[in-house]
Parts: sequence; C-alpha cells; structure tokens
Amino acid sequence: MSSPRNRPDLQNGNPAIDATDSRILAALDADSRLSMSELARIVGMSAPGVSERVRRLESAGVIRGFALDVDARALGYAIRALVRIRPLPGKLHLVERLIQQTPQFIECDKITGDDPFLARLVVRSIEEMDDVLEALSDHAVTSTAVIKGTSVARRLPPL
Repeated sequence: MSSPRNRPDLQNGNPAIDATDSRILAALDADSRLSMSELARIVGMSAPGVSERVRRLESAGVIRGFALDVDARALGYAIRALVRIRPLPGKLHLVERLIQQTPQFIECDKITGDDPFLARLVVRSIEEMDDVLEALSDHAVTSTAVIKGTSVARRLPPL
C-alpha cells in the first residue's frame, strides 16, 4: 500500500481517496470530536499516521473543517422551511446581501432555473416567517415550502 506522501492523487488536487481515507471520513462523520488516538484505533492505524492522513485530506480540500451540528428545534425554532427566491430585475446582489444578513436563513445555495436562490429558513412561528419574507418582498418573489420531516439527514457522498 502506498503512503499518503506518495499518493499523487491528493498532492495534485484530485480528491480520490482510498479505503483507509474512507474509514477515516466515515468515523469523523459519525463523531468529528474523536481524538487522533481514538480515530487511529477505529481505523487500525497509529495516531501519527492517522494525523498525517487527516492533514493531507484537509490540505487536499476533502475535509474543509469540523462543524457543530445544532438542532434548531431544541433552540425553539419550531418551523423549518425551504424558500425559493427570485429577485426582481436588477436586485440580484441586493437580495443576496439581504439573505446573508438575515440570521434565520441558515443556508442558501445559488441554483439554476427561474429562482436563483434556494434557502433554508428556521423560525419560531408563522408570524416570524411572514416578517422575514416580508423584508424581501420589495426586492424578490418567494415560494416557501415548510419542511415536515427529514427522510435523509445530511450525510457523506458515496466514497
């Protein structure tokens, strides 16, 4: 088996990964707070070896960071929604800035099609949702779908 140091795929920016990298990513996906020694035990490597693998995965851009996963409902945000947002002519950059400045929009993607933005919104009430969307109404048309449940939680892509 070649060492990560000799793996041109990661050094040249190609994020191809091997079975060991896959096990590391799966373990970190399950618990990103694992210590390097715990992670090493899980994947059957030494702590320095696994540390080097993680560092190389970070350098290659495969691992972008370690995130905190907070349940918005536990913080009182009872309503989650997906909002398609279509800026009025000439308002694209203004609308993007408004989305970025509105903390209830916890995620937003630029997408193809008639509506350039698809945003994830969390609010405590329908009234709060109306207020957030009203703030966009002079600059964009919105279409909102309340999320009833999650069939697939965020997960790793196939490795």
